[in-house]
Amino acid sequence: MFKIKVKVYFLRSGMPLQVEVSENGLAMFFKDWQVKVLKVLWEKRPEGANSREVFYKVNELLSDSISRASVINFLNAMVDEEYLNYSERTGKGGHQRVYYAKYDETKFKENLVKSILAKFLEEYPDAMKVAIQRSV
Repeated sequence: MFKIKVKVYFLRSGMPLQVEVSENGLAMFFKDWQVKVLKVLWEKRPEGANSREVFYKVNELLSDSISRASVINFLNAMVDEEYLNYSERTGKGGHQRVYYAKYDETKFKENLVKSILAKFLEEYPDAMKVAIQRSV
């Protein structure tokens, strides 16, 4: 079987989203640690979590570690893409962002697929119309 990778760039953040059709679920779109970041925030709904809390929880769940900077960059990109919200609070060390999942997991997936389909429709309108007609 072919391992097809399609790289789609989110428009607002420029974060590349690579679609690997040989994978399943959110692993088609995100790295393992990124899925864990999202799951931590879905579990923390509605109160949210700061980057430090997310970082420590994700690293507990991983067999190897990911940097806090990577976690922060991903969180901020997901805010730019409007999948997460944040508020600022003053805490130890100054201002902190508290991140909140804007959607539950189901709505997140719906919005993700909608944005990918919209990009494919923009890039390949005729091919998408034919593909949709043939798949229905």
